Amino acid sequence: MDQTEKDYIAYRAYVDLWAAENPIKTNKLQVLLIVNALLVSALHVGGDFHIAKWPIFMAGSVSCVIWLMSIGRTSLFQKVWQTKAIELSNTYTADRRFQLLDTEAAELAAPRWLRFLGAVPSRFYLLGAPMVFALAWTGGLLYIILKRAGSQ
Repeated sequence: MDQTEKDYIAYRAYVDLWAAENPIKTNKLQVLLIVNALLVSALHVGGDFHIAKWPIFMAGSVSCVIWLMSIGRTSLFQKVWQTKAIELSNTYTADRRFQLLDTEAAELAAPRWLRFLGAVPSRFYLLGAPMVFALAWTGGLLYIILKRAGSQ
């Protein structure tokens, strides 16, 4: 087996690893949304925001920070696999087998509305959602603590 074939095997492995990260990120985001919906539902049981609900706010804040780091790590490794695959594809530019991630022409052939909707890289909303939720839960926790302190 020559070096090109060895590199192609490595390239395919990197592309497979890169692709395998997508369902992992999607599952993590879905669970994040479900857990936050359940926490919001638990928050609304019993009415108004008050200090007795601090564990719900704390659970929301902590879990979202953990999700942020977890999804961030998954995104990091997806970028690592993509970078390694691109390095090999740049070595073999004339060999179409190494150009699986070169999708520019296919993207330009897609309808304009689809290109518009698909233009946002997933890492922005995958990392943005847990960050926004963490800030909201932390803000809610601070609100009920300050509300309690102000009423005393």
